[in-house]
Amino acid sequence: MEFIKGRGTRYFFLFVLLLAVLLCSFLLNISLGSVKISFAEVTKIILHKFILLQDAGGAVNEAVVWKIRLPRAIATVLGGAALAVSGLLLQIFFRNPIVGPYVLGISSGATLFVGLVVLAGLTFGFGVGSPFLLFGAAFLGSLIVMALVLVIANKVKSVVTLLVIGLMVGYLCSAVTSLLMAFAQKEQLHGFVMWTLGSFAGFTWKQVFVVAVIGIPCLLGTLLICKPLNALLLSEDYAKSMGVSIKTFRVVIVVLSSLLAGLITAFAGPVAFIGQAGPHISRLLFGTSDNRLLIPGTVLLGAIITSLCDLAARMLYNPVELPISAVTSFFGAPIVIYLILKRRTLM
Repeated sequence: MEFIKGRGTRYFFLFVLLLAVLLCSFLLNISLGSVKISFAEVTKIILHKFILLQDAGGAVNEAVVWKIRLPRAIATVLGGAALAVSGLLLQIFFRNPIVGPYVLGISSGATLFVGLVVLAGLTFGFGVGSPFLLFGAAFLGSLIVMALVLVIANKVKSVVTLLVIGLMVGYLCSAVTSLLMAFAQKEQLHGFVMWTLGSFAGFTWKQVFVVAVIGIPCLLGTLLICKPLNALLLSEDYAKSMGVSIKTFRVVIVVLSSLLAGLITAFAGPVAFIGQAGPHISRLLFGTSDNRLLIPGTVLLGAIITSLCDLAARMLYNPVELPISAVTSFFGAPIVIYLILKRRTLM
């Protein structure tokens, strides 16, 4: 009993520590930039908007915080959490710790369908800049690729073979996207290339609203399926014996992971590493495969990693902003390799 109590205390302090780090990274993201704004002024500006304080500081700083940095900081927190949980769901589904939206071609499928909208002009009467159109295209692309991989998974038992097939599907999507780029107009091509580099810059409150309305319910939904996920980790036969309908549960996992990955890819472009590394670091930190702890831990770690990488992308060569995928891969991949070599992760 004392052992269980001791582990519970450790988990409690870990969550408190992660929440504190997330809050610090969130405030740093809002305060640091080309225009330096103190924490006190950031707090005053935010309070001014919510409870109508009379003195909010300078108008320029208020515009920078409220219109540029705050929506971007919220988007990085939600985006990081969504990508990390999407990766965790896929890793449980395939019982393999190296799969993720990027590896299985899901991000490439989302990129292809956004390319069809932006480069080929398949807008179905909507404006190209419509957030719902981009999200719908990214979601449809990720869902189709995931469904294709799922069909193949039913016929192929080898995980390595399945991963190779996922990579090939990703290459095919990338090849079609390259063809679209070759025939695109110069203005369309420039915007699409900038999107494929990955960035949380330019997030508006309308886009944050869409991400929050779709992303938060999906994240909460994953918490509701913790027990079936734990049963699935042991085996499909064990999950069936616990009353889990495997076919229905597979569809639930595919839809949730595709929604979360497609949602962020639509607005921020393909963001590498978060979907693989967030779950890895969470397992190593908590030392358990219990999804009741892993899912909230992965949410916090995904949000922290993405916030810090976005801050680094903005500040390392300020005023030049680096692609966030380059930063996440450059800083994150060596950390994961080191952690895996030091201590093998468990599913």
